[in-house]
Amino acid sequence: MHRAWVPVLGLLGCSLALDARAQTTEIYKCTDASGRPLYTSDKRETSGKKCELVSRQVNVMPSQGATQSATPSSRERRGGEGAAGFPRESSDQRASAKDRQREILQKELATEQEALNRARQELAQAESIREGGERNYARVQERLQPLKESVETHEKNIQALQRELGNLNR
Repeated sequence: MHRAWVPVLGLLGCSLALDARAQTTEIYKCTDASGRPLYTSDKRETSGKKCELVSRQVNVMPSQGATQSATPSSRERRGGEGAAGFPRESSDQRASAKDRQREILQKELATEQEALNRARQELAQAESIREGGERNYARVQERLQPLKESVETHEKNIQALQRELGNLNR
């Protein structure tokens, strides 16, 4: 039985008169004869078994009236506020936010490029060294694989940051 559960955090003492239907679900942990645990919310399955109450949940389902009144009308949203009552952003604020975002992305890009250069140097250094226990090429590849993956990761990060910077210019 699958149900969506909302944990009760002190709601049992509160009135649930929020124009919603509430149903309490109790979860039991039962142990069968072989010692295996069984979790159930069906009280009929607990008969004849050693069971203990593990959790008590309250499932709340809003009625139709509550969902309709919670969404603001288009007239309410037009009066200088955006969706959900948030104030609208001016064009200056939007430009300033884009500048800050571009600056952050450029710093991250520079950091990633430095990390890529270090990773490439480490890989080149590791490729030039041949350890005594590596008589076959597979062991060399196995030793170099984490370094190659690091280089690839930094290259992918740089590509993603460049894409983000390109999207800001639109």
